[in-house]
Amino acid sequence: MPATRKYLWVLALLLAARAGAAAPDAPPALDPVHPIVGTWKFTLADGICAETYHFRKDGTTVVTSGAEVTESAYEISAAPSARGYYKLVDRITRDNGKKDCTGELTKVGREATTYIRFHPSGDMIIFCESESLDNCIGPLNRIPDEEM
Repeated sequence: MPATRKYLWVLALLLAARAGAAAPDAPPALDPVHPIVGTWKFTLADGICAETYHFRKDGTTVVTSGAEVTESAYEISAAPSARGYYKLVDRITRDNGKKDCTGELTKVGREATTYIRFHPSGDMIIFCESESLDNCIGPLNRIPDEEM
């Protein structure tokens, strides 16, 4: 094979491999039956404002909180820790610039790590600051797909 032709063949293979690779900011593949996948709703104590979290199986989330709508990329552990918590790392990728239920604005690029604990039924979760029940919010209730 002539050198130029061999070079073009190698270049074509490299380009094809690169095109098939995930984008650098793409979240890692998630098990489509991971218990987090689905829609979860949390109503604040005032009963007026609610937050809805839609965890997609592609590792992205859409959250509505008051007038705010955010999108994010997330990673979650495949299994719970010995203490029963899933580690969730979430990075905001898009925000509509409106205020959430607490009157705050969320900055694009903000990254947060929380620990999620599932109720044995699988239909409720809580978000905790650490692998402890000392500082948590919730419960968030699963919204069945037919109610969406």
